[in-house]
Amino acid sequence: MRIVLWFVLLFVVAVVCATTLGANDGMVSFFWRVHRVDVSLNFFLLLVLEACFVLVVVMQGIRSLAGLPQRAREWRALRKDRTAQASLREALALYFGGRYSRSEKLAQRALSVQSDVDMPQQDPEFAALAHLLSAANAHRLQDRAEREAQLTKVLELSQHSTTNRAVEEGARLLSAEWALDDRDAPRALSLLAELPPGVARRTHALRLKLQATRLGRQSQEALKTARLLIKHQGISAVAAAGLMRSLAFESLEAARDVDQLQRVWLQFDTADRRDPFVASRAATKVAELGAPEHARGWLRPFWDQMGAFTPEERAALSSSLVVAIEGIGVEWLPRLEEAAHSFGRESPVAHAVGTAMAQLQLWGKAQPLLTQAASDANADLRTRRQAWLSLAAIAEQDDQMKRAIECYRAAALLGSSRPSSTRLDKLEN
Repeated sequence: MRIVLWFVLLFVVAVVCATTLGANDGMVSFFWRVHRVDVSLNFFLLLVLEACFVLVVVMQGIRSLAGLPQRAREWRALRKDRTAQASLREALALYFGGRYSRSEKLAQRALSVQSDVDMPQQDPEFAALAHLLSAANAHRLQDRAEREAQLTKVLELSQHSTTNRAVEEGARLLSAEWALDDRDAPRALSLLAELPPGVARRTHALRLKLQATRLGRQSQEALKTARLLIKHQGISAVAAAGLMRSLAFESLEAARDVDQLQRVWLQFDTADRRDPFVASRAATKVAELGAPEHARGWLRPFWDQMGAFTPEERAALSSSLVVAIEGIGVEWLPRLEEAAHSFGRESPVAHAVGTAMAQLQLWGKAQPLLTQAASDANADLRTRRQAWLSLAAIAEQDDQMKRAIECYRAAALLGSSRPSSTRLDKLEN
């Protein structure tokens, strides 16, 4: 197609020249002293065009000759630059291949070649990337001094250039990640705190902060970071539920007294406080710290709507109530009877309700529920052991010593913390 266009253009030029110059009878005369030369106007125009063409060619030739040294320098610089780029690419490939020593040597070679390039302006981004790769290799080789030196050079190059902010941000994120690899949570958190606000809200930065706060046992800060990650969809929905629950457990376990545990509970998000497993763990913890009334207060809303939960969640709530059973009042009786009526076949619920009935001295209601929980082979051993021990205590209250001994022995056969031999001998006698 291009050839056809050239032919058409050539035909057009030929037609224009034939039309304008074909009937041109003009003459051009040149006088030199007594000499005279006459040429046609067409020939004169052709000579002028040819002279202009020759002049342009001569000027370009002279310019090319004059610029040969500069072009030679640029060619040598380009060749060195290509060599440096090839060395950096090979160093990066070796880094991903796990050959860190060779990668470090090639990165340093790339820096050396690039520094020898005779150019008015060096490429600071190339040098920063090479230093960053050297720092990564030094980290893999456990050379922390060299790693920090290379990172310092990267940050210095980034400060002198406004075009490679991405390299600086990457260096800061990598330094925080390397601090986590060194198990240095305070340093990682301080490095993350130095990030610009926009960078600190990125998913990778939030993940690093979550790891650092968990490593530093800052459970409340880890919860806030996890919520931000969930908001940014940095964690899947399935993993988010388990993560938030485990972080809540860590926050509760870190409490050392009732007041601190109450503060932690109030700092939880509403969704966390509505989680039956979190509420169960919190109630168990506060009951173990000597405040069972607080535990029952946290459990009461869940026991009012036991039908809304799964069997696993009801089991967790039931085990927490058993721990917080001391001092339970008769106001719990309606919800206990409702739970026994609806879920009495579930061993954890039967055990919890039976234990509560025994605490309220309603032996007749407690005994069938505890017997069911103790006899359920599918129930966990701890629930069955506690049920047998509660039945033994009821038997003692009714002066049924033989029945009490049988219950204690059944508990012992399940690996329970057995009553002392002196107590058993006393019961047998």
